[in-house]
Amino acid sequence: MLEQNVDDQYSTWVGLVYIFNLIVGTGALTLPAVFSRAGWALGLSVIIVLAFISFITVTFVIEAMASANAIVAWRHIRQGKRILQLTCGESGPSNSDSEDTPLVPSVTSSPDNLDTTYRYYDINDKIEMGQMASIFFNRFGTTLFYLCFAVYLYGDLSIYGAAVAKSLADVACTHLPKNFTCNDTIPDTEICWEDTNFRRLDAYRIFLTMFVSFLGPFVFFNVQKTKYLQLLTSILRWLAFTTMIIYALKSLIVYGPRGNPPVANIAGVPSLFGACVYSFMCHHSLPALVAPIANKSKLNRFLALDYTLIAVFYLLLALTGIFAFQRLDDLYTLDFGPRGLSDCSKSDNIFMLLLEYFLALFPVFTLSTSFPIIAITLRNNLQSLFLKEDQVYNSCLQKLVFPILAILPPYLIAITTKDLSILVGITGSYAGAGIQYLIPTFLVYYARKKTNKIIGLGIVNKFASPFSNRCWITFVVAWAITCMILVSVNFIQMHLQS
Repeated sequence: MLEQNVDDQYSTWVGLVYIFNLIVGTGALTLPAVFSRAGWALGLSVIIVLAFISFITVTFVIEAMASANAIVAWRHIRQGKRILQLTCGESGPSNSDSEDTPLVPSVTSSPDNLDTTYRYYDINDKIEMGQMASIFFNRFGTTLFYLCFAVYLYGDLSIYGAAVAKSLADVACTHLPKNFTCNDTIPDTEICWEDTNFRRLDAYRIFLTMFVSFLGPFVFFNVQKTKYLQLLTSILRWLAFTTMIIYALKSLIVYGPRGNPPVANIAGVPSLFGACVYSFMCHHSLPALVAPIANKSKLNRFLALDYTLIAVFYLLLALTGIFAFQRLDDLYTLDFGPRGLSDCSKSDNIFMLLLEYFLALFPVFTLSTSFPIIAITLRNNLQSLFLKEDQVYNSCLQKLVFPILAILPPYLIAITTKDLSILVGITGSYAGAGIQYLIPTFLVYYARKKTNKIIGLGIVNKFASPFSNRCWITFVVAWAITCMILVSVNFIQMHLQS
């Protein structure tokens, strides 16, 4: 856990932009396709509901962060008291220093007490989710946390690899079947270039291998994302998403609605659920983004504004896409690529052609910068899951085995399937639901129990979630379990039907 340097702090608005950029990523590119399958009315309702529940658990994470800071501050004071007692020659801790004795035992504490202890619930230290798990969970709960987090990161890397390789293959393969139209789906068995036996699937696998071979070795080292790299990817992300929305709106105005999505289709909800969970995910990185914010007095209100804007942005992206295109690829950027729009609009404009290539290759630009960071994070979490801090291990285990374990499984998963809707659906529906729903809920539940016991009831957590009633905790847990059961039943039915 690190205390924030004043020079590293930024304003609330900058922090919310960072959170917006973190949330709006790969998941958003898979939304239009699954949104279309679920139906425009049902999809709209699902996105609004999931955005609200995701915001609830974000406030749980914020409260847990403040509680963790309070526990850490209390431990520092307790340790200082012990050192003072030893220095003064006292024989041992007094009864008032017992861990079972709250710092402020009742709500009738004096104002002076409240003033000196109010800072306990300030978010000054950057305490990551894993550290919070070790503070509030027992050994079994901490292990489950790291296991869930590792599974999610495996899915994340698989999605990144598949999205990049699919984008490169779609742009590189120039052969089109006879009587092809821009609304047709080109099968993987189709050849990639004229007069060759090289299939599109072969091109996908070669690009995937090249991508992992080029960026995978970074997992053996420590790489930090720079501010300028983050700024560049943010600019590219805003440019790409804004262009896609404007282009879809232009198509609707010029050509009229070409898509005919249903009003509601229950069968499409499980895939939409997984994509939405994945698309609203920021919980695992929230401590690193929130801690440097200088003024956190209205943090929950600003986060509510952020989530509202993101939900509106997603609805605008999905609604324009499902009506502008007759057929949607599971990676939305490919609907704007040279194979798609150029054949539909017959544009010879060099600027438009460059724009189409930029949109088609957009996942390559943005995901390539994040892939090494995610891989290193996964490697570190695998080490935390399987290795004990107080033991010495063979250096080969840490420098070779765990980096390979972080890279190889996602590569094999992406080689097996290039269907992003399946990868995002499974990752979001299971590990994503665990990180976004279950872990924040259990963290805030045990954080409240521990702070009430140690800090006492006399100090109010100023970062407490507005959803403080225990009914909200029960609701989120029941919602997560119900959704995972329904998604599992749907996947089984789809497997049996196929």
